Amino acid sequence: MALEGLHHVTAITADAPRNVDFHARVLGLRLVKKTVNFDQPDVYHLYYGDESGTPGSILTFFELPDAAPGVAGDGMVHTIVWRVAGLDALDFWARRLVDEGTAVTWDEAGLLRFAGPEGLTHEIVPSGGGDPPLAARALDVPREHALLGFHGVRAYAREPARSAPLLRALGFAQRAPDSVWVAEGAERHGTVRYDPPPAAGRGIPGAGTVHHVAFSAADDAELTALRAVATGAGARATPIIDRQYFHSVYFREPSGVLFELASRDVGFAVDEPSAELGTHLKLPPQYEDRRAQLEELLTPISNPRG
Repeated sequence: MALEGLHHVTAITADAPRNVDFHARVLGLRLVKKTVNFDQPDVYHLYYGDESGTPGSILTFFELPDAAPGVAGDGMVHTIVWRVAGLDALDFWARRLVDEGTAVTWDEAGLLRFAGPEGLTHEIVPSGGGDPPLAARALDVPREHALLGFHGVRAYAREPARSAPLLRALGFAQRAPDSVWVAEGAERHGTVRYDPPPAAGRGIPGAGTVHHVAFSAADDAELTALRAVATGAGARATPIIDRQYFHSVYFREPSGVLFELASRDVGFAVDEPSAELGTHLKLPPQYEDRRAQLEELLTPISNPRG
């Protein structure tokens, strides 16, 4: 019953067209699902990933058109960390991002860092650990340089030690440095690294900030067992919720980060063929009778794949 690393990361955007252009064109991810927010169906929920939307590659965005820019702070994920095949791929992304007008920096370990159009920070690291690569097939991103799925996330935490009992209960292993925790299953692993928060303390949720991070469970049986583990370790976990493409359990870990456990047994081909992922507006069944109204309200977006 080991978590197979990350399942997905969900963030907030105030600009769906710009969001699609950056993630599907510049980063070369596939737009695998164009749907709406379950709780606010007049705005998008957009999913990007590898060719199939494999858990471990999925970056999603809630569109909140009136959202002010957010600021990551204590108890929030501040950076998404991607894998690539090697150092040549880092050089490729540095050149590509600069050519697109995106500033890049190199940290002390030689890793590449940049921010998306609304300020969300990303890092790219050479692949490690032997996880299967999760790549999209973008026409102008060479296969050998493509993003290969998540390595992990970095979050701010004033007292990260408070999270240790829950993380251990869920099967995370602590690695050096002590602020790094790893969820490792049979095929994939993913990390959570806790960093000291900015002096300002708690952040402001908004455009360009992460809403939650999800870890990969097999199915409802595993979700039920993991929910019991999390509850026994003190978390206030939700019941299992049907999210159409996966089932989910949510809770805040003691440092304040919103965790989700998401199943990998449903997938994005449940309501459209794999070859057509991301090309149609797909609505949750409860909103299908409002399709005409919602199609008028939603901002037109252009999929770079046509």
